[in-house]
Amino acid sequence: MNHAPPEPPQAARRPSRREVFATTLVDDYAWLRDPGYPEVTDPDVLAYLEAENAYADAVLAPRRDLEAALFAELKGRLKDDDAGVPTPHGPYLYGWRFEPGAQYRQWYRRPRDGGGGDEVFLDEPRLAEGAAYFDLRTLQPSPDHGLVAYATDRDGSERYVVEVLEPATGRALDDRVANTSGTPVWADDRTFFYCELNEQLRPFRVRRHALGTDPADDPIVFEEADPGFFVAVAKTLTDDFVLIATGDHVTSEIHLIPAAEPTAAPRVVAPRRAGHEYSVAQRGDRFLITTNDRHRNFRLVEAPVAAPEEAEWRELMAGSEAVYLLGVVGFRDFVVIATRERGLVQIRLHYDDGRVVAVPWPEPTYAAGLANNLEYATDRVRLRYSSMVTPASVIDFHPDDGRMETLKVQEIPSGYDPTRYRTERLEATAADGVRVPISLVYPVDFPRDGSGPLLLTGYGSYGMGLDPGFSTARLSLLDRGFAVAIAHVRGGDELGRGWYEDGKLAKKPNTFSDFIACAEHLVADGWTSAGRIAIEGGSAGGMLVGAVLNQRPDLWGCALALVPFVDVLNTMMDASLPLTPIEWPEWGNPLEDAAAFGTILAYSPYDNVTARAYPPLFVRAGIADPRVTYWEPAKWVAKLRATKTDANPLVLRTNMDAGHFGASGRYDELKERAEEFAFLLGCFGRDA
Repeated sequence: MNHAPPEPPQAARRPSRREVFATTLVDDYAWLRDPGYPEVTDPDVLAYLEAENAYADAVLAPRRDLEAALFAELKGRLKDDDAGVPTPHGPYLYGWRFEPGAQYRQWYRRPRDGGGGDEVFLDEPRLAEGAAYFDLRTLQPSPDHGLVAYATDRDGSERYVVEVLEPATGRALDDRVANTSGTPVWADDRTFFYCELNEQLRPFRVRRHALGTDPADDPIVFEEADPGFFVAVAKTLTDDFVLIATGDHVTSEIHLIPAAEPTAAPRVVAPRRAGHEYSVAQRGDRFLITTNDRHRNFRLVEAPVAAPEEAEWRELMAGSEAVYLLGVVGFRDFVVIATRERGLVQIRLHYDDGRVVAVPWPEPTYAAGLANNLEYATDRVRLRYSSMVTPASVIDFHPDDGRMETLKVQEIPSGYDPTRYRTERLEATAADGVRVPISLVYPVDFPRDGSGPLLLTGYGSYGMGLDPGFSTARLSLLDRGFAVAIAHVRGGDELGRGWYEDGKLAKKPNTFSDFIACAEHLVADGWTSAGRIAIEGGSAGGMLVGAVLNQRPDLWGCALALVPFVDVLNTMMDASLPLTPIEWPEWGNPLEDAAAFGTILAYSPYDNVTARAYPPLFVRAGIADPRVTYWEPAKWVAKLRATKTDANPLVLRTNMDAGHFGASGRYDELKERAEEFAFLLGCFGRDA
């Protein structure tokens, strides 16, 4: 970026000290946490965030023409009047669509028998009027489809309000339940269950609401005493049972309530024990249960609905190192089992007569899974599919004849030619000899002499793998001569549960060394060179970016850290924060475990900033973010400014109206992406 920006803001140093395991920790920027959080009103904090936003505006001003061009490209690939594939549900087909120019969806239904037109029952643009942020988390028709419960968030805090409407008339009921996690579940046509949040934004309690009654009087059905366990509610596909699930990242416990008896006491399936995870689906008079009680990659068992306890479990599918069991759905005529094998998702339908029908994916590497399947009695399964060169598709798989019926392929109005790009699956050798997969997409004329720029992304936490799916935004980089790669580092689940376990707790450093090994492999193989690699990660992926910036700053030419989890040690020592107790099984508890304290201290990005040169860095935060609180990226940027030895651009952009997921409108999301890409391209001298 060939211009002289103004002097950047310098946050005041106000050192705070604490002693932990005979180590003195000094935090110069702890004051950036507003003591009134989640309300942020401290004038010094707000002044600093606004100064950083103003500085970002100044630094990025010379790139505004490029940013505008990028936004036009991104918008041109978005179908203005896009619509989803309607989903069969009871007597109706439910669907959504965008009106031209609208930021948010309209939701409609039509009679399944073709006897009527579309009935728009929920208009998000109208609901979002006057709101800087708007998120509809879910909408749930009642069992008789006479009502719809829906949940919205208007500030990004993820405190959802549940409301109820009558779709046939559009009439809103007086029922309004605030402070929920946003997932109401109907038991019958007049009763729904929901999860209440506590002061730390944790879903800790399940209540039952009867229409027409005061929510303040809603009975407590279940309350979780362990602050490290979060509570959720769901329903079996048969509509027979409401499920109350509680747990953390490694332990689960599920309770059942017959939907026909909503006032019945919950019945536990298997009492919690540390490290035991299981899930429950229903098929007829049997429960299908996935459990890791005997194998870390899970096995499948069944039990009678009348006696679901562990003593009655009968094995249907043993655990295997080669097959990672992702999930099971019971339909009337078959059971769908989703697995991950050699890093790729496989879906098979199992019939009672022993017949097994596998979904035939058309490419050797892809991203796929089950889509919205709402009916227990069905002769087909709805799927989602894409690859790094194939736009997203919605497909109905017909097992009787093996037919893949494509219902929708993502339309790119400005045009897309897949023959201009190629994709490959590579492998890097990690520091300990483990082979780490890399998914790569690049233009057909991409050079192999190390001169090409490359964007490397990663995540590697919570057992959440990154599948090689399609991205229209990515085309703006590919068409400017970039390659884009995904590093499937340990901490995700791409190669099974063991892949996750080898990238957490004491083994967390594997995540970072894997990412560096992937970069070094791409350099050695001629795909790029040191200094020609941009890196990107969000949330825990932002922690990955922060860690490798500290460990190998020489490799990177640019970095995008989006809502980055970078103040790991301080956050994991603060049990008052929303996610901290539930996160201890992932990172360790540095207040009680000296080894965990030492491990986290050694990689926490904020704690390891040193006086050295760092590459250009763009950081994004959300003022209302309950997952990665705004002060984590703010403190990190403040410390980097005061410590780093280079003159490379460093910008912090805080969305003062949103939370963890950024802007909520579909065009506003594109504006944020255009800004990020304009910064990235500027790092490589690209002006157009």
